[in-house]
Amino acid sequence: MTLPVQRLTSWGRVMSSEQAVYHPSSRFDPLPAEARTYLPYGKGRSYGDSCLNPGGVAIKTGALDRYIRFDPASGVLACEAGVSFDEILRLVVPQGWFLPVTPGTRFITLGGAIANDVHGKNHHVAGTFGVHVRNFELLRSDGQRLLCSRELNPEMFAATVGGLGLTGLVTWAEIQLRRIHNPWINTETIRYGSVAEFFELCELSDRDYEYTVAWVDCVGTGQRLGRGLFTRGNHAPAGTSAGRHNAKAHTFPFVPPVSVVNAWTLQAFNSVYYHKQLRRSARQVQHYEPFFYPLDGMLEWNRMYGPRGFYQYQCVLPKAHGQAAITEMLDAVAHSGMGSFLAVLKMCGTISSPGMLSFPLPGVSLALDFPNQGERLQQLFTRLDDIVRAAQGRLYPAKDACMPGELFRAGYPQWQKFAGFVDPGFSSSFWRRVMEEK
Repeated sequence: MTLPVQRLTSWGRVMSSEQAVYHPSSRFDPLPAEARTYLPYGKGRSYGDSCLNPGGVAIKTGALDRYIRFDPASGVLACEAGVSFDEILRLVVPQGWFLPVTPGTRFITLGGAIANDVHGKNHHVAGTFGVHVRNFELLRSDGQRLLCSRELNPEMFAATVGGLGLTGLVTWAEIQLRRIHNPWINTETIRYGSVAEFFELCELSDRDYEYTVAWVDCVGTGQRLGRGLFTRGNHAPAGTSAGRHNAKAHTFPFVPPVSVVNAWTLQAFNSVYYHKQLRRSARQVQHYEPFFYPLDGMLEWNRMYGPRGFYQYQCVLPKAHGQAAITEMLDAVAHSGMGSFLAVLKMCGTISSPGMLSFPLPGVSLALDFPNQGERLQQLFTRLDDIVRAAQGRLYPAKDACMPGELFRAGYPQWQKFAGFVDPGFSSSFWRRVMEEK
């Protein structure tokens, strides 16, 4: 069988590669025998090179989109790995259930959520997505099909959760959903003035609110350093009604010749966005879509960074060093003149993930988007890497495009154990890069 060749691009649009593409039509299909290496590819929402495998075969899972079983009494759902979070929500929300953990986009697959062990605004109370995975089937390059759970093949289960698709192809999975009464979220947004105030708000909010997150003004310096908007929320109780939700999304229409995100637009946007809320605190009832997925309201939003694309830099820092390190990082970003308008701060809690390479650790996470500005931006990344290293933190592989191998290995102490579970027939640009393989 001759496989078609396609150029695949990651979400940051900086990296792409020509790869043979295989489209399994069923979870029962075998892998093509003639491939050198494989790598699963879902919706392509990884920002860097963890979803790319030049010279290998991309297993595109879009046709693995069948539901296997759903129990509306218990909230246990089993479906194929190519089913998206958007599709799951459309099925389960009207029946009183919600995803136990979700990142900032619903346009990811179930298999991708497991491979990257995604986390969200409720990590402090729910942990990562992997905590709520009951079991899955793993198809290995030698044709083995392993049923993996905490009881069956538990070490392969732990390697696959957060394992970046390197242990084999997850064909289907079973997860435990979270009970809700309706699609509404009770929210409060608080305007705050400093990094210290962000941490104070977290201390006050994490006990009573399931979801907490903050947008940070990354261009502010001096007394404005670290200021932002802190949002907290809970699923609304039974009987709540907030009218109709307009679910219509717009599409960023084209790739502009240069990035629309630059020093001038950043200054203007961040100032306007910070001051959009006139009062210090504002409460509202929101539909879950704009609360969890504000960027999904603009499809193909990654185009706005122009033909050179963009990088995301996301780190997590232990609580003991978090406030000082975040302050230092935001100061470095502000003085570089390359601030981010999609800057997100959130706390990670103490619930351990089953995954060997799971990203969160107890502390604080900072995510930043930057237009690709070549060597100038790489110099800033080197400075940020130094701060993360000194704070004993780590970077998120799902968002990464240039992490040094030694920083990965220092941040993920189980990497050697994990390497023993990597399928010899699976590989990626990211893995070869951080393992410093030629």
